[in-house]
Amino acid sequence: MTIDIRQAVHPEHAATLGTAELRRHFLIEELFVPGEIRLTYSHIDRLVVGGVMPSGASITLPAPKAIGQERFLARREIGICNIGGRGSVTVDGTAYRLQARDMLYVGMGADAVSFSSEDSAMPAQFYLLSTPAHAAHPTMLVREQDANALELGAPDNANCRTLRQYIVPGRVASCQLVMGLTTLKAGSVWNTMPAHVHDRRSEAYLYFGFPADQRVFHLMGEAQETRHLVVAPGQAILSPGWSIHSGCGTTAYSFIWAMGGDNQAFTDMDMIAIGDLK
Repeated sequence: MTIDIRQAVHPEHAATLGTAELRRHFLIEELFVPGEIRLTYSHIDRLVVGGVMPSGASITLPAPKAIGQERFLARREIGICNIGGRGSVTVDGTAYRLQARDMLYVGMGADAVSFSSEDSAMPAQFYLLSTPAHAAHPTMLVREQDANALELGAPDNANCRTLRQYIVPGRVASCQLVMGLTTLKAGSVWNTMPAHVHDRRSEAYLYFGFPADQRVFHLMGEAQETRHLVVAPGQAILSPGWSIHSGCGTTAYSFIWAMGGDNQAFTDMDMIAIGDLK
């Protein structure tokens, strides 16, 4: 297990950063390593972002020092999405089988969480997003076909996409975690434009589902001080509440979005007109 600690960054500081510094603070470049668990602890709303790729024996979720507890989920909740081959997540002795794009919510108080792949030649790739919690909620498995699906966008804007809500109020009870998955249709490359911010919640993005030689240009920063990060498949973005979060790919792609903060209202966002971006 490895864990990287990221400090919060003031927007005025972010505006002065070069490419390498922006990537060091906001981009998580290596999440999925065979046989390992990789975690990033962010002081932006104390999000923990991680990747687990079991290739042989099962891997148990540890409780690193940064968590400050004997068990990872003693005071936390977690959302887990599989983007690889078939695998299982075992929570306190109960195994939940996840196919690609299935998502599992595990609530505060769970003792032991472990990850395994069914086929080492095509291992599972489990993406993790954890937020602090104050109450225990039941573990819930949501299949891709059972998520709330919204069809968004238009061909003229090159942003036709299916947004699936997995961990949202009314579907899965949680303390603050909200999580879902968006897939762009063939020929579409833009997401979340017009852009918005939600200062009451921070967010993380995992981009995946596109060829290794293609890229997504993730737009970030304040509306009047935009920056961009070039993102490869399987890389994640930390997005603070003051930053816009939009993207344009060289091809269609998918991304997992997850939020934590003051509320769980999906529509709580402050829209920014395209003409106001600089």
